[in-house]
Amino acid sequence: MSIRLLPVLPLLLAAAPAIAADDGGKPLLDLRYRYEHVEQGGIARDADAHTARLRLGYRTVRWHGWSALGEVDGVAHLGGGRFNDTRNGRGQYPTVADPDGAELNQALLRYDGAHGNVQLGRQRINLGNQRFVGGSGWRQNEQTYDGALAEWTPAAQWKLAYAFVTNINTVFGPDEPATPSATAPANIHGDSHLLQATFAPADALAITGYHYRLDLENIAVAAAAPRGTLSADTTGLRLQGGRGALGYVLEHARQVDGHGNPWALDSHYWLGEASYAGARAKGTAGVEVLGAGHGTAANGAFQTPLATKHAFQGWADQFGTTPADGLRDAYAGMALPLAGGKAQAWYHDFRSDRGSYRYGREFDLSWERAIPQLKGLSVLLKAARYRSSDDLRTKDADKLWLQVQYSRM
Repeated sequence: MSIRLLPVLPLLLAAAPAIAADDGGKPLLDLRYRYEHVEQGGIARDADAHTARLRLGYRTVRWHGWSALGEVDGVAHLGGGRFNDTRNGRGQYPTVADPDGAELNQALLRYDGAHGNVQLGRQRINLGNQRFVGGSGWRQNEQTYDGALAEWTPAAQWKLAYAFVTNINTVFGPDEPATPSATAPANIHGDSHLLQATFAPADALAITGYHYRLDLENIAVAAAAPRGTLSADTTGLRLQGGRGALGYVLEHARQVDGHGNPWALDSHYWLGEASYAGARAKGTAGVEVLGAGHGTAANGAFQTPLATKHAFQGWADQFGTTPADGLRDAYAGMALPLAGGKAQAWYHDFRSDRGSYRYGREFDLSWERAIPQLKGLSVLLKAARYRSSDDLRTKDADKLWLQVQYSRM
């Protein structure tokens, strides 16, 4: 267990009974243990990570529309720590991006009115399906945002959201590395604007338009690239809906260089997806394209630096940064009940957008179940197997997870 975390955990544990005893507001408690095993081609040793997260918070009662929320969390390494957490210098192991440490996860003031709300402070911001802006909640230290968020619902069919963000607390925090990182900083600085509007006149159609102006001053698309090369303006439109058991998604976005970016960018995003929900199972198939882009930039491909990336393009996380030649992901999957829980199976075929060559393929399996004897307790088993078709561009990877989580939110 991290020495830095030892003084913090007793304070958090001691606070829990006092919080629970207060019948005014709402206490928040989350405990998560995870074992992660990684075998990565090109790295001789396998990673075995045992990590635990404790999160405690408190949400006050609402008073004349106003309320407040405070939340702290801590991540600890259990055992020998045979993995590269991006901070411990153990590059002989594959990466499991769960550094240990403790920090303020959320601290916000909120106002709720008749047609919307406003939040000020450190907070979660999850827009849409989190493909462009999300919290990366799969990692032990989630991504949160410092700034303001306003949501307005002028009518039942309309919802508008605007956020102004001055700092992003990434999953690689809370501590910065000894040498500043261009690709994995604990904090991303810059003034960003996030705008999204949804009009849903019927179940068969919901239209979402968005414009994200990302000013990311101290982060780069690659270690050798200049800082600021992920600053971009992304504008897009998403159509989603269904009729009966059938569902669909169509989406397009364009990305150009933003404020302070030394590179000229111009790339496109495309998504087409169809689904069928039967009495017990749901099947989904689609194609997602992150375009290679135009211009002379070393990597001008479409990027999603603030996304919840683990939920897209396979659980093996082989494409956290879109390759310079872009990426086409043809995928199919199914979810169905199994042994009192929910099972999922997915297949991905990864190819380039430019050059028409194959990166590789991936198979993903998971099973999750709530434990009925204790409300809030759940277990998760999960596996990912990535096989490269071109060893020069990507490497084989196998990942396995076992997770136990208790949450009272």
